Amino acid sequence: MSTDGSNATINLTLSQTIQGLLESYRRMSMPMGQYVTFILIPSLAFFLGTVVVAAFIPLPLSIRIPVPLLGLLAFFSAVFYPKILLSQRKRQLNNRFHLLVTHMTVLSTTNIDRMEVFRTLAAEEEYGELATEMRRIVELVDTWNQSLDDACHRRAREVPSETVADFLERLAYTVNAGQSLRDYLLTEQDQIIQNYTTTYESTLDNLDVLKDLYLSMILSMTFALVFAVVLPILTGTDPTLTVSSVILLYVFVQTGFFLGIRSMSPYDPVWYHPEDRPSTVERSIQQSFVIGVVLTVLLFVISLGGLFNVSPVTLEMLIPFVGDELPLVFYAVIPVTPLIIPGIVLNLAERRVKKRDKSFPSFIRALGTTESVKQSTSSDVLRTLREKDFGPLTQNINDLYKRLNMRIEATEAWRYFTADCRSYLIQTFSEMYLMGRELGGEPKLLGELISENMNKVLQLRQMRAQATTTLIGLLYGITAAATFAFFIGLEVVSILSEMEDLELDPGAGFDAGQLINPEVYNIPLIEFLLIVIIMFSALLSALMIRTVDGGHKVNSYMHFVLLAWISALVAVATKWLIGTFLAI
Repeated sequence: MSTDGSNATINLTLSQTIQGLLESYRRMSMPMGQYVTFILIPSLAFFLGTVVVAAFIPLPLSIRIPVPLLGLLAFFSAVFYPKILLSQRKRQLNNRFHLLVTHMTVLSTTNIDRMEVFRTLAAEEEYGELATEMRRIVELVDTWNQSLDDACHRRAREVPSETVADFLERLAYTVNAGQSLRDYLLTEQDQIIQNYTTTYESTLDNLDVLKDLYLSMILSMTFALVFAVVLPILTGTDPTLTVSSVILLYVFVQTGFFLGIRSMSPYDPVWYHPEDRPSTVERSIQQSFVIGVVLTVLLFVISLGGLFNVSPVTLEMLIPFVGDELPLVFYAVIPVTPLIIPGIVLNLAERRVKKRDKSFPSFIRALGTTESVKQSTSSDVLRTLREKDFGPLTQNINDLYKRLNMRIEATEAWRYFTADCRSYLIQTFSEMYLMGRELGGEPKLLGELISENMNKVLQLRQMRAQATTTLIGLLYGITAAATFAFFIGLEVVSILSEMEDLELDPGAGFDAGQLINPEVYNIPLIEFLLIVIIMFSALLSALMIRTVDGGHKVNSYMHFVLLAWISALVAVATKWLIGTFLAI
């Protein structure tokens, strides 16, 4: 009975997978027949061709097996590409949906027509796929003369996101029933934010599961790499080949987890980068980046020159306390050390941006309430507000007041304000408030609405920051542990290889040469390969931290340098300890 139940479950899952795949083919912009003709059939032919090649080429089996696997990978990629494309589109719709609904609510409280709300949102390229959906609704109403509720109902059946589809369905029903767009959106705010919160939290939970799986896989790869280093001394196989194979697998595993974390992390950027309005923060980051890169290139040239004895200046001269011989791992980590300069500068700037984010809800609520009570302009209200303490945002508020007081056009003054803040959330919500005020919206309602929604986002960011802190501890710990295991194996092999010259009593009937095979090892080459993998691991770990954190790309430089130095120090300490306690 249980077997029948299991078979039924498997059949149901398989049927749902096939139906979902066919649905993704139907939703593609390219016709299904055209995709099958020009993509699926050629990929199948390529797979069959790799099978034929693998069957007839006169090469070892270890080389022939990966050939059809490559063809199979290409075929499966072609089969599931529409599904992946649909998932990406669904994710893009969900990422900014809460912002679009907030923006729609702000516009609905103004004096413009409800179709003008959709036209305004359709022109906002920042919303990506959501703006495209708004344009399709506008096109159905303006071009095909359909009613708004019919257009929303039609698009609800086409969008891949259940959240967006449910919102459009309820919007269509509400509009058809005669309820105003403003009343509907104001009542929907709590539910939309709650759905966004649930999605955000579930994404963080999935990241926690992925972190546990990553820990298990990296520990397994670490043991495999240690065995690949140690076992050839007993088997006599080529250790360079085994170590290179495991390192390649290690790289694939880490790259796969990085791509998984990147695809699962919620879209919630910290920074705002207007290209037409540079700020002092941007200039300081660029200057520190140039300094770090120039110093890195200079040290890299010196490092290579010292390794090949072609440079009059060596790293030993720059670091006199290390003695005559610098450990090989330092030739890799010292050149990248200057990259910590832009990393630290960016990290400090990002902290200021996050502090401004925390102060903005209080500011925008106070601005809207005071404007409503005094029935005055933003410039008059800011004269009072700029005297209050809003933390790092106080100076930006003061600059905004000066620009407005100098009779600079209000839109431009606010855009300079958001450019100086460099915050994605401040820019987005400031644009909403400014547009709502220009179109006649009530300032108190706008301020409270924007403040409440931004506070919800900031609460979710606190949860994300906790997840990032956990990930940082995990990656730093794995880096130290893996490096310790790698160099224990290397140092043990290095010591055992010295037994080649060990003379034992022939009468004892024991020959060390029959037990171990030290001649197959090239210790410097194995050490070089291990250094390559710890540097690559440090790079990917830094990128993972940056992806989960959602901050600036340059922020990963600091973690990269710190992880590289942790690996280097652990490697040197491990070699010294093992050499001290196991030296023959």
